[in-house]
Amino acid sequence: MMAADAGTTLIQNNDDGAKMPDKKKTKFDVVIIGAGPSGYTAGIYCSRAGYDTLILSGILPGGQLVNTTEVENFPGFENGIMGPDLMLDMRKQCQRMGTTIIDDEAVDVDFRRKPLKVLTASEEYEGRAIIIATGANPRKLGLEGEQTFGGKGVSYCATCDGPFFRNQEIIVVGGGDSAIEEATFLTKFGSTVHVVHRRSELRASKVMQERAFNNTKLKFHWDSEVADIKGEQKLQQVVIKNLKTNEEKTINAGGLFVAIGHEPNTKLFKNQIELDDEGYVVLKNKTHTSVEGVFAAGDVHDRSYRQAITAAAFGCMSAIDVDKYLTESG
Repeated sequence: MMAADAGTTLIQNNDDGAKMPDKKKTKFDVVIIGAGPSGYTAGIYCSRAGYDTLILSGILPGGQLVNTTEVENFPGFENGIMGPDLMLDMRKQCQRMGTTIIDDEAVDVDFRRKPLKVLTASEEYEGRAIIIATGANPRKLGLEGEQTFGGKGVSYCATCDGPFFRNQEIIVVGGGDSAIEEATFLTKFGSTVHVVHRRSELRASKVMQERAFNNTKLKFHWDSEVADIKGEQKLQQVVIKNLKTNEEKTINAGGLFVAIGHEPNTKLFKNQIELDDEGYVVLKNKTHTSVEGVFAAGDVHDRSYRQAITAAAFGCMSAIDVDKYLTESG
């Protein structure tokens, strides 16, 4: 027989030799929702373990890494690798292992009964186990320049991109724990790190505030917001506006880090599995969610690390947990 296209079964002959209609395959051992580092890694491990595995990649396969430029901190790439290239390599590795990948978006799920179901606009898929790997998106400022200079000076991850801005002035937007943690981290690289906050005081913990105020490389801009982002080939200037006086000032900066929080992509799972107050998936045991047979991996539950390598690690862990679950459940 000839191999089927991704997501379809083979065309078979009936007794009189006529070809039966092509029928889309909808039942799998494992259905993975999402195709970032966690989803692809889970797909590699599940397929390699012999499970019939489907990845529903969504409309934009690859997660946040498709919007990044050079990735220097993913192991195995001495000279770094472009984010989209890393995701394409992971995708090809999944397919080589036998994973079915369909570039379609899940619009609904039914985890209340077995078999577990995931629905797209045109199809309904069943899985003996589900891995949620839909990730989280950073909250954005909503400025036009933010999109223009994404990956060209505008970043949402200090750990990922901080080393690119050595001896340059850096802007950090936000006043919570994450923002102050990132600003403090960036003082290792930047000549001066400017913290722009809409309020007159920080929301970060007292310990973090004390540490930040004692750091001479941090400069605070209170009651302020970023009004504009300028540059040619890359970010060069950031315009800051005081919300009380309307006064504007321009800082020649190489990097702008937006740290005003993340939004986990979990609206699809509301009232299906347990989510916390911020919408992150609650894990009950390892990567198990509150529903038997449903697992989660990556930024969809991880609010602490949010790295490509940790997302991949969670993808591995979820696949191993799925293997144990399916083995024990027969």
